[in-house]
Amino acid sequence: MIVRRFLDDDGELAQHLAQQLNTPLDWPEGGGLNTGHVAKIASAAACDVSYNQAANGHLADLFAALPLPGTPEGDEFWGALADAGGNAALYIDPGNMGGPSFDRLARGNGAGIADRVLSFLAELDGQQRDAVTKVIGDALAHDTLVAGGRYLGQLWLRDAETTAWHVLLAGRRLHETEDDRKRFFEAWGNA
Repeated sequence: MIVRRFLDDDGELAQHLAQQLNTPLDWPEGGGLNTGHVAKIASAAACDVSYNQAANGHLADLFAALPLPGTPEGDEFWGALADAGGNAALYIDPGNMGGPSFDRLARGNGAGIADRVLSFLAELDGQQRDAVTKVIGDALAHDTLVAGGRYLGQLWLRDAETTAWHVLLAGRRLHETEDDRKRFFEAWGNA
């Protein structure tokens, strides 16, 4: 079944389907789908625990928009980014992250990449952030007529930072999120 193909048995979406919707992963065994089943699947896909996969995909898309490592343009870009970002740039350097990191991201485990992105951004001082913004923006500017390089670099950095945060936040286990929400509603209800 299509839904099963994208689920890890211990993943958050699988837990949501099994625990919250009481829907086994091999469901419906030989049965047809009805509107209720489709609505439950749509509800599960739209819930916040499934956001992790979308955020991981978006994080990969952000990196895919940059010049590719191993190409002349990519080598120039990644060298300029290392010069601009100093030691912080090592967190996202292709030689340090490499293919296995993005292979894990494609399988839904993006916490490592998200952590690297946030560590990179956290270690940049103001001057380095400005320089990195320019390097990224200049690389993106050739594909767009919308805005100048520096602005595009700012957008990329903000988007990468927010997306990485969403990946880490969505990576929390369902029971942690559920307990936090119960405590939140109780505390605010009693305030």
